[in-house]
Amino acid sequence: MKIAIIGYGKMGHEVERVAKIRKHWVVAIIDPIAEGATAKEINLKTLNGAEVALDFTTPQMAPENIKSVAETKTSMVVGTTGWYDHITEMKQVVQHNNIGFIYSPNFSLGVNLFYRMVEASAKLINKAPNYDVYSYELHHNQKADSPSGTAKALGEILTKNINRKTALVHEKLDRKIMPQEVHVASIRAGWIPGTHIVGFDSEADTIELKHTARSRAGFAYGAVMAAEWLQGKKGFFTINDFMNDVFK
Repeated sequence: MKIAIIGYGKMGHEVERVAKIRKHWVVAIIDPIAEGATAKEINLKTLNGAEVALDFTTPQMAPENIKSVAETKTSMVVGTTGWYDHITEMKQVVQHNNIGFIYSPNFSLGVNLFYRMVEASAKLINKAPNYDVYSYELHHNQKADSPSGTAKALGEILTKNINRKTALVHEKLDRKIMPQEVHVASIRAGWIPGTHIVGFDSEADTIELKHTARSRAGFAYGAVMAAEWLQGKKGFFTINDFMNDVFK
C-alpha cells in the first residue's frame, strides 16, 4: 500500500519502520514541526496518492486531521487517544466522505488479546462476590494523557462485566472508596512503554493479569495490520471489528 504518516514523533517513526518491513511505501510524512516531514499541512497534494493515512498526533489535532484526510477521500487509521468526545461528529464526517476509518485506544495485538482475557476473567469474578477489583497502569514520563485510553478501556470492560461495579475513579482518592467503584490509577515515570495490571483481590488471595509492552513495535505492527485490513472497506470501524474478523 501507499501510506501517509501524520505525526512524526516516536510512534510515527516506528510506524514508518514497520510499514517498510511489511513492504509498503511511505509516500508522505506530515507534521507541522518535525524534521524529516515531507509537508506541514494535510491536503490532497501533500498526501501524495496515499491509500491510507495513519494518525499518531495529539488529542487536540486529531479531529481536524480526520476532517482534512476525509475530505481527500483517503482512508484512515487513528491511534491518537483523547479525542473521543468528538466521535459522533467524526462518524458523520466518515460517512459523508464514504471512506474507511478505524480507530483504537491501543493498536497492540497483545493489548487487544489482553482485553479479551480481562473480559473473560471479569465474567468469572462477577460470580465471585468475595473478590474486589482494581486496575493501574505505568507509562513513560512524556505521555500526554492520564489515564491512558487503554486504562479507560480496561475499566469499562470491568464495569460492563461485573454487576456490582458500576463506576470508575481515575483521580486520587481522599476518601474511602465506595463498594461499587473501581479505582483505575496511573503512574508516569522514566521510559516505560506501557504496563497495565488488572487485579482481583479477596481476603484469601490475589489474582493479577498483566500486560507489559517491551517497545512501541507492537503498537506500530497492529496499526499497520489494521491499515491492511481496512483496504477496500468503507465505514467507521473500531479495533474490535478487526480483532473479531482476524481472531474468529
